[in-house]
Amino acid sequence: MAVWDKKDSLGFCVWSVLGAVGQTVIYSFTSICAVNGSTVTLLCSFTPLKSFNESGREVPLKLVRVRWCQNHEFCFVDTPSVYDSKSTNNNSRYQYLGDMKTNCTLQIRDVQERDEATFRFRMEADNVAGHFTNTTGVNVRVDKKFCRSETVTLLCTSLCTFHQLEVTWYKDGHALSETGPSLHLSPLTAENSGNYTCALKASMNTLSEPYSLQVEAEEGWFDQFPLSDFHCCQRAEEPGSGRDSYLPVYDWLGLKGERQEKRDTMEESQRLIITSH
Repeated sequence: MAVWDKKDSLGFCVWSVLGAVGQTVIYSFTSICAVNGSTVTLLCSFTPLKSFNESGREVPLKLVRVRWCQNHEFCFVDTPSVYDSKSTNNNSRYQYLGDMKTNCTLQIRDVQERDEATFRFRMEADNVAGHFTNTTGVNVRVDKKFCRSETVTLLCTSLCTFHQLEVTWYKDGHALSETGPSLHLSPLTAENSGNYTCALKASMNTLSEPYSLQVEAEEGWFDQFPLSDFHCCQRAEEPGSGRDSYLPVYDWLGLKGERQEKRDTMEESQRLIITSH
């Protein structure tokens, strides 16, 4: 029987699934936002089962295969994989940065719309007793790129009400000087591209999940003309959504009314959320 074990490490939302004793798969994030053309890394660690008991005898196990699958709950048998350690024909966009011991990190390069899916890791041993999949998976959402010279404001909010919210903003893990609940970026340049997080100044337990911001790079001669002449990344409101279609927004908490993840109520009241406007 699977047992859910909720843990919190340095503010990250961490879920692990335990199979047999000592067997785990842990995804550092269960939801992440990426943009077309960018690179996203699904951090993952695992502990394989070392042995199993058969008729009172302890039988050692050896890990023989690791896989990452897309939109399949258990990722077993002949399920198509985005990465298979036994395959010699893996798609080069999916790079396995892990090993056969404890690291199961997957990197997706040149993110495309079809990557908007749930990815799950599976380990397989030389006996079915050591086979295991964490069915939680990592939910990847794909958004479009921003254009240079545009303006974007990232908002750090919470389900709880904070008066005069004082937060610390981070870009690629490095603290920024801004301390208010909004981070204004204008005009956008390629240097603004990166992963943004925020947390209450006095509590890293509130650290938000990463918000990936991708800005179009310089294109040479084309750049001397105003962006408005070419309608780059033109705003187009989605019917009924009340938001611009190219703005990547974390709406899994229902902030924008389209998606909602089932997450622990107490944890959600503590964690912060980044949205863009």
